[in-house]
Amino acid sequence: MDADDRNILARSRVATRLPAQDLDRARRFYSGTLGLDPVDERPGGLLYRCGGVDFVVFRSTGASSGAFTQMGWEVDDVETAVAELRRRGVVFEDVDAPGFRTRGGIAEVEGNYPSKGASGERGAWFRDSEGNLLGIGEPVR
Repeated sequence: MDADDRNILARSRVATRLPAQDLDRARRFYSGTLGLDPVDERPGGLLYRCGGVDFVVFRSTGASSGAFTQMGWEVDDVETAVAELRRRGVVFEDVDAPGFRTRGGIAEVEGNYPSKGASGERGAWFRDSEGNLLGIGEPVR
């Protein structure tokens, strides 16, 4: 038995929770703009599933600062994903910081986690209807 087998959190699934001040507006964004429909719902919450992983958009009186990436998707081709999402009306963030700049909405990110077998990542970021900062990334192999 290794350490992960003994740790209840290490052997559990992770699920993201994203706040929405207007759940109907969020539903329209995730469905109409991103093409995602909830797999389940309850009063005050929408459950989505992508690639076998769940995330929830929930009604909240608070709002995210949107100052950091709250959730991201790993894609095979970030350029194709950006183009498709732009066709759907998504506006990508422009970033211009030391060592990190988007060009055409996509940034080249040096380094990556060695366990992923990649030397870096190409990434892009956008906001949902509620101001949550979301990302898409493609590992560079």
